[in-house]
This record gives sequence, structure tokens and C-alpha cells, in this order.
Amino acid sequence: MTVQTVGEEKTLLIKKAQELLPLLSPERLQSVVDFISYLYERECWEATEELEAIPGFVEGFERAKKQAKANDVVRFENIRRDV
Repeated sequence: MTVQTVGEEKTLLIKKAQELLPLLSPERLQSVVDFISYLYERECWEATEELEAIPGFVEGFERAKKQAKANDVVRFENIRRDV
């Protein structure tokens, strides 16, 4: 039994998909694209919901957007590393 990292497993799955996709009819290929799009959108929404569930995240994010718009920011390079 071979132990694979998540990255290695993902690479193998992508290669397998690349082998199979050209073999599909245009109709089936469209179905695959539609399904992949659905899965991607769902994953994005799940990530958003996870962030929104963090107490104070939405308020902090809105505050950060206002600060950025007002140019009330500090360059990352100017942040002290020895604090």
C-alpha cells in the first residue's frame, strides 16, 4: 500500500481526468463541466459560510475594507518582526 500526500493524490486524479475527458462525447463533456462548476461554486460557498461563522469576522472584514479604501493601512514591510 502506497502512502500519498493530498497533493500527490490530487495530481493523480487530475491526470486520470485528463485521460478520460477526451474520450467523452460533447454532450457528456458538457455534463462534466456543469458538474465541476457546481462543485466549485458549492466549495466556495462552504468556505464563505465557514468564515462567516467565526465570531466578529464579518465586522472585522468590513472594517478592514473601509480602512483599505481610506488608505489607512501599514505596509507589510514596515511591520516590526521583533515584537
